[in-house]
Amino acid sequence: MLEIKDLNVAYGKVPVIWDLSLKIDSEAVGLFGPNGAGKTTLINCILGLIRPVSGTINFEGQNIVGMETHKIARLGIALVPQERELFPLMSVEENLKAGAAYIPHARNHIVDSMNFVFTIFPVLKERLSQKAGTMSGGEQRMLAVGRALMARPKLLILDEPSVGLQPSIVIEMFAKLRQIKNEGVAILLTEQNVKQGLKVIDRGYVIENGRIVLEDESKDLAQNEHVKKAYLGV
Repeated sequence: MLEIKDLNVAYGKVPVIWDLSLKIDSEAVGLFGPNGAGKTTLINCILGLIRPVSGTINFEGQNIVGMETHKIARLGIALVPQERELFPLMSVEENLKAGAAYIPHARNHIVDSMNFVFTIFPVLKERLSQKAGTMSGGEQRMLAVGRALMARPKLLILDEPSVGLQPSIVIEMFAKLRQIKNEGVAILLTEQNVKQGLKVIDRGYVIENGRIVLEDESKDLAQNEHVKKAYLGV
């Protein structure tokens, strides 16, 4: 589905990603690493917000490097940003519908998409008329994920979805992500909460200082000595 080969990215003359290769099929893939490792930079490259120095990003066989962000979204890639970026004065229903508004293949399936979102996040159905800005942090995160799902994506990218959430909500959110994966939506998850992230993904990569240093299945990453020491506190 998504294949990145030999990607190099720089801010001005400062390199931030070196020779990065990554692949996602119909699965959930994690990208783990500390702040500043290059996780968000990679997402911005996939979405066309940053143009790499070299390398290719292929989505379903099409090189999307240099493509405009709205065109990439229409191909079937949706993002849940770290800061949620909801419309706080708009209702839950209005925020959800906004997720499909500019995606031609999604506009014709708004009712079906909303019903799908409600199977994942029943609380959103109960809060349709509530303004997004008055919801709790956990509910806003659910709404942000729901809005992204309204675009009927083939690949859902989540940038640090656990940030700012209390532990019980984090556990619930990752359970929801497993449910989304089981419904056939591929996932790319960037996350510092490696312990919870490993419970969702099929495979994972560890990025440090702009380079992929580890790649393995989730169960093997959980047993890797470097991962246990650096990210799991074991």
